[in-house]
Amino acid sequence: MQLAEITFPAFGLSDQAILVLIVALAIGLVPALTLAWVFEITPEGIKRERDLDRAGDLARRTNNFLDRLIIVLLALGVTYLAFDKFLLDPVRDEARIEAAREKGRAEASGRVYGEKSIVVLPFINLSGDPEQEYFSDGMSEQLLELLSRIPELRVISRASAFSFKGKNVGMQEIADQLSVSHVLDGSVRLAGDQVRITAQLIDAQADANIWSQKYDRPIDDIFAIQDEIAAIVVQELKVKLLQQTPTVQHTKPEAFALYLQARQLSRSGTEEAYQRSSELYQESLSIDPNYAAAWNGLAVNYFKQFSRGIRYFDDGYGRAREAARKALDADPAYSPAFATLGLIAMDDANDLVEAARHFERALELAPHDLEIIRHVVVLLQGLGRLDEAIALGQYAIGRDPVNAPNYANLGNSYRWSRRPEEAISAYRAALRLSPDLGAAQSFIGIALLAQGRHPEALESMEREPFEPYRLIGLTMVYHSLGEAAKSDAVLAQLIEKYGHEWAYNIAYVHAWRGDTEGVFQWLDNAVAFADPGLSLIVAEPQFAPVHDDPRWAAFMERLGKSPRQLAAVVFETGLKDQAATGRLSGTD
Repeated sequence: MQLAEITFPAFGLSDQAILVLIVALAIGLVPALTLAWVFEITPEGIKRERDLDRAGDLARRTNNFLDRLIIVLLALGVTYLAFDKFLLDPVRDEARIEAAREKGRAEASGRVYGEKSIVVLPFINLSGDPEQEYFSDGMSEQLLELLSRIPELRVISRASAFSFKGKNVGMQEIADQLSVSHVLDGSVRLAGDQVRITAQLIDAQADANIWSQKYDRPIDDIFAIQDEIAAIVVQELKVKLLQQTPTVQHTKPEAFALYLQARQLSRSGTEEAYQRSSELYQESLSIDPNYAAAWNGLAVNYFKQFSRGIRYFDDGYGRAREAARKALDADPAYSPAFATLGLIAMDDANDLVEAARHFERALELAPHDLEIIRHVVVLLQGLGRLDEAIALGQYAIGRDPVNAPNYANLGNSYRWSRRPEEAISAYRAALRLSPDLGAAQSFIGIALLAQGRHPEALESMEREPFEPYRLIGLTMVYHSLGEAAKSDAVLAQLIEKYGHEWAYNIAYVHAWRGDTEGVFQWLDNAVAFADPGLSLIVAEPQFAPVHDDPRWAAFMERLGKSPRQLAAVVFETGLKDQAATGRLSGTD
């Protein structure tokens, strides 16, 4: 039965299959005992018990053979049970514990909001043209963003909602996985200047439709339709608002369509996609120069291209900052633009005071925006306030339980807090949701190194799909295994291929290898190359071996990250008073 418990799930078999096996074994037990009583196995074959000569030499040889066979089988059984108990059980237990944590976080958040929770599933594209899918996806996202601005309503993020796209999953299963009470889904058909939108609101627990509506309107009415759907959701869920139902920003339909295409393209993350996306944002802005969302989309494109080393501009961060400010000129209360300015302040100028100011304003305007919250976690990590980063990360997962980056972010907070087991669990949760997630395997390897589990760390590093992090991890683990030549060779490869873009990481690799001079050389390079990794240097424990070097304190002072400078950064998330309830303060 223990063998079945382990092997059945690997073949996709459920607990029902194990139950069938138990019943079959129980039914077969009586016939098996009867046959064992009546017949005997001998070297000459199976014989009836009454035909055997128990005193003969043949019987003694048979009994000796069976004794040895029983001893071998018992030894194999004991070996297997020990292997299962001490090697397999901990792995299964770890997965069960993390799954319980995930479910507990989501259920705790669900209990707080009760019936006031919803997921907006991707609307189906019925236009007959796959290239129109950007419009149906965009409609879903617009509605999700609109509803998420209602503090009294728990809205699942895009990442979790879109994880069900194209999958045949029942409403009850969706509700269970996300701990929501309601589902909004529908379809979009775009034909010329006409649009048909069908929307339905479903009670997920009962799998019952509680409202549906079909809209056949000119494309010019697209924003009015979204406002109407949001108002109906509020009414049907009996949400008691402390303010008016929010509405979407209206613009010209042509500008809106270009904006949706640009946003969809940017998600692929390639240089070509960012270039074309930026062109589409600019086309949108040529139609409506006051379109705040398009300005911020352009700012985010510039920021990501420059910070990720995809493309270098003469003034990459400057372009991003200018576009974000134009978004705020168009709409002074556009919270994503404040978040973008916060990111730029962290990565470009290492100005944590300015970053904190921008993020505080973003949270004030949109306290439940999970994208902003994810960025705020990074700010807290950069300030070295890891306990708060962990609490806010857990809050985000409670509201967004199938978002892989949230788990990876939480894993970082645990790892930097020197809590490797919890870090490994969080990273593995991220990989279950997104098996190809970059950096997670390498970070698991670093957490294993911290525990002295070098062979396991090597296995994890070798599985890392993203080459820079794979090379970083292998350099460290080969050094720990005493294979200096291999460590040197991989480090040389890392520097040759990624020395400009990954200077900060190369610095902490030198720290791991005990090369203090290399650490400060590469930290200086990181400053010269404006490496965004420097924003997290306060939290990174890999630099601990050089903390006593006088150059370290001087370097941190130059970065604006000395203990004195960090203490001067005033930043409140509003989370402390709400940790027990799962809500951010100021929203109830």
